[in-house]
Amino acid sequence: PIYLRTLELLNREGREVTSSQELGERLGISSAQIRKDLSHFGEFGKQGTGYNVPYLCEQLAKILKVDHVWPIVLVGAGYLGHALANYSGFENRGFTIAAVFDSDPQKLNTKVGTARVQPMEAMPETIREMGCQIATIAVPVHAAQNVADRLIEAGIKSILCYAPITLHTPKHIRVEYIDPVIHFQHMTFYLNR
Repeated sequence: PIYLRTLELLNREGREVTSSQELGERLGISSAQIRKDLSHFGEFGKQGTGYNVPYLCEQLAKILKVDHVWPIVLVGAGYLGHALANYSGFENRGFTIAAVFDSDPQKLNTKVGTARVQPMEAMPETIREMGCQIATIAVPVHAAQNVADRLIEAGIKSILCYAPITLHTPKHIRVEYIDPVIHFQHMTFYLNR
């Protein structure tokens, strides 16, 4: 994904060709590692010439399956939910917040991003109708496990969780965690070395 993001930036800059050395410098990764990683998926570059930026963008988007738009379910219409739903970077990278759910009756039918907040009870039917496979949990820690259980029961296969908790899910469910505090703790550790 970070290769694609960098290539998309080069593409927007109007660049036609790049090298593994340039990609490596921009990403802080060795050019040898870039070549090795890309070689797992095919032959994209030519020695002495480099990589065709638009072509490699297209190929990586296909490999990552972001060559079409994925509908995302968002659970939690608080401050974080609003920030996520209004983030403009999702649309041009293959994702859209298609549905928002919250348990707070005060938030129902309010607009979050481009979606109206729906009650939790509507989740299973909406997920099935929209064909959603990915969900984001942006709820307090005490509600996160219950929300995850309900999402999985409704057919969600991948979850991005912002709550500072380790969810208990079946092995076939992919869960990614984002806890900014952990990243701040990494930073403070390295600042004091």
